[in-house]
Amino acid sequence: MIKERRLIIMQAIFWSVEEVAYRAKQLYENGIRQEVEHSDNLGKMIVIDAETGEYGIDKTGVETALKLKQKKPNARLFTMRIGYDVAVSFGGGMERNI
Repeated sequence: MIKERRLIIMQAIFWSVEEVAYRAKQLYENGIRQEVEHSDNLGKMIVIDAETGEYGIDKTGVETALKLKQKKPNARLFTMRIGYDVAVSFGGGMERNI
């Protein structure tokens, strides 16, 4: 008896870090921002799947990133701090987006 083995090859999408950031920022600016940028979320981290637009919010972004990676191990994730230009600052200040 011969068992047939099927190999499913998933097409990989290779994006540079810059492409992931660009796509995630576009998703944020074109819809996600209006949903999430309010006083309850300011300063929290948002993690965006640049491919699907799925996102989550938590204090550090770690829990959300783990959940998104669990659902889709090859997800291209990008993290931002809601309401700020940068996620973290070393020795300097962070300025709010207006």
